[in-house]
Formats: sequence, structure tokens, C-alpha cells
Amino acid sequence: MTLTSESIAARLSTHAGLQRMPTPKAELFQQRGFCAPDLAAKLVAMIEQDRRPSTIADDNGDAYFRTSETCDLDADLAPVAQIEALLTALCGIDPDFGEPLQGQRYAQGQEFKPHTDYFTPGGRDYQTFCALSGNRTWTFMIYLNEVAAGGATRFKMLDKTFHPEVGKLLCWNNRLADGGVNPATLHHGMKVRKGVKYVITKWYREKPWRG
Repeated sequence: MTLTSESIAARLSTHAGLQRMPTPKAELFQQRGFCAPDLAAKLVAMIEQDRRPSTIADDNGDAYFRTSETCDLDADLAPVAQIEALLTALCGIDPDFGEPLQGQRYAQGQEFKPHTDYFTPGGRDYQTFCALSGNRTWTFMIYLNEVAAGGATRFKMLDKTFHPEVGKLLCWNNRLADGGVNPATLHHGMKVRKGVKYVITKWYREKPWRG
């Protein structure tokens, strides 16, 4: 079954422990302790083993815009399957609409400057990334560890800042009620001041994933 953005938000709003942020500008939720510490540790180890430099769409020429590393997580591995099952049970979105799970690693001094998760309609790389599966709809991101200093995720237009905690989930709708993209979801993976930050991210699409 394909759910609408409204039905997904309604489903999330009734989930015990999931808190909707009090803003009319976007559908944004958080839940502490979504992922158990032992599962988070397994995912950290996987990211550490297979990381590569992160990339961006619509490159703006700023070599320091995104300085993190990325890991493509194998869906056949047990920890990845566990997370996928948890997310499906939470949001109810057909897994066929989901991109493969990704991990990100931010060392000291690394960041991802303010950006949106959707691909900008009309942008240089829009057709490359959206021709087959459409644009991104929902984002689900889970912090996997504590960070000694820095590494928060800041939604400036929503006046919300979230700090890393083991297993904490953030999720948001990248779209508006009319189906257009929501610029208020602009967010900044702020610079890690001390330590290393690990997160995993799951993005869903408008159509079944055909990456």
C-alpha cells in the first residue's frame, strides 16, 4: 500500500515515544532510544570498515561543503535488516520506495553545510537522480553515538537544533502539503568539534526505488 504524506504523518503522530516538533512549517519528529545501543555499535563498526568520501548533487564549487564520509550498507547483513524492519514498522512506507540504507561518518572538523535532502527541481542534477524514482519524500536519520563536542543537526528556518544521542531518531517530510518541496527542511550537519559522529540515513522516494 502506498501511503500519502498526510497518512504517514498521522501514523507517526500516534506512535508512543515519537514527538512531533511544534512548528507549522514542516512535519518533523524525534524519538530517543529508537535504536538499541548494541545495534548502533554494530552499525558504527560497519561504517568504519567501508567508508568513502561523501558526494553531493548540484555541486556549488565549495570543496568544504560536505566533508564527511559515507558507507553503503548491505541490505543482506543482519544489523541493516534489523534497522530496515524497525523503520518499516514505524512509518508504514512500502520498503520498495526506500533507497538503500546509508551510514555517514564525521571526524573532528567535518560537517555538511546547510542543505536539503530533496533534489532541487530544475537543478543541474535533478534528472540524473530523479528520472526513475522521483524525488525524495521522507528522511529518517538515526544518531549512533555520543559526540564529545559539536555535531548537532540544525534546522535554522525551524529554529530547532538536535544533538547526537545514541539511538535517537529524527524524521521529516521533505514535501509540502501540495506535493512541492519544502525549503524549511534546510538543515546543517554542524561541525564536529571533538570526537567522531556516526549516523545512518534512510530516504524514501515518490516511486519505487530503481537506483
